[in-house]
Amino acid sequence: MTDQNFADRLSAAIRAKRTSTCVGIDPLYERLPADISERAGFDDESDNECALDAVREFCRAVIKIVAPLVPVVKINAAFFETYYGPGLEAYFDLVQEARSRGLIVIGDVKRGDVGHSSAAYAQAHLSHPSLRDADELMIPDAITVNPYFGLDGVKPFIDAARRDQKGVFVLVQTSNESAVNIQGAKLADGQTVAQSIARMVHEWSGDDGLIGSCGYSSIGAVVSPRDAASTAVLRSLMPRCFFLVPGFGAQGRDSGDVAPCFNPDGGGAIVTASRSVIYAYEEMKYIELYASEWEKCVERACRDFISAVASATKP
Repeated sequence: MTDQNFADRLSAAIRAKRTSTCVGIDPLYERLPADISERAGFDDESDNECALDAVREFCRAVIKIVAPLVPVVKINAAFFETYYGPGLEAYFDLVQEARSRGLIVIGDVKRGDVGHSSAAYAQAHLSHPSLRDADELMIPDAITVNPYFGLDGVKPFIDAARRDQKGVFVLVQTSNESAVNIQGAKLADGQTVAQSIARMVHEWSGDDGLIGSCGYSSIGAVVSPRDAASTAVLRSLMPRCFFLVPGFGAQGRDSGDVAPCFNPDGGGAIVTASRSVIYAYEEMKYIELYASEWEKCVERACRDFISAVASATKP
């Protein structure tokens, strides 16, 4: 258990690696490198244990590759829940693997509910286990949550974050195209739904015990840029919130798009890329460099990603 504010830990990790980047772990069996998926014991997608073992092997390798390069990984629980109980165990095993390599771990779980259900989600994904045979390293440093239920749904996560020095990233503006139909809808006062949520997140982020010595709160926001003007508005509405910025690479966002997510001093955001990094061995530009050496493709793509984001924070 740590007594350091999550935002301070995240700030320190960013400074140590000198990059505001995060690699997303979104594994699909059918996209695994042949070196893994064709290996004996890993080569049967129809067998739950066999396929999960292959996925776990791949994820461990990716985490090992990117750990010296980036401060954060984001592990998407959905890709492990497809394997049922063993998959959930694998998810927490990989959280522990990443944390053992010094990485900040964000659990991409997008939970949301009210009352006892929300409290149970917070207990499962943010709170230090109280069971004697549970290892506290299994728990992520932060998770993503859905604000659709309002403060009733988010407060249990905020309380857990404050109590256990964890982080929460509230969905404000997501990267999927149809989200604009809801998040971009105009309210009676002229602001969009996303802007209204941003104001609430800013208010929540200022609660006692949440703001670190770095000036940022343990309560952040998931913000995928749509255009420079609207992104700048969201940035101004949540000055003390870290932005977790999805959509880079495979979903079309580039360094110019993500630049408005940062504060003027170049801080306050962490940009995440998943498919463009972890499946880099499918891209011809990397194949031409490293042929069948898939690990080198991933490493090179990660370094390219870091360079691209660095250009977004330059004055």
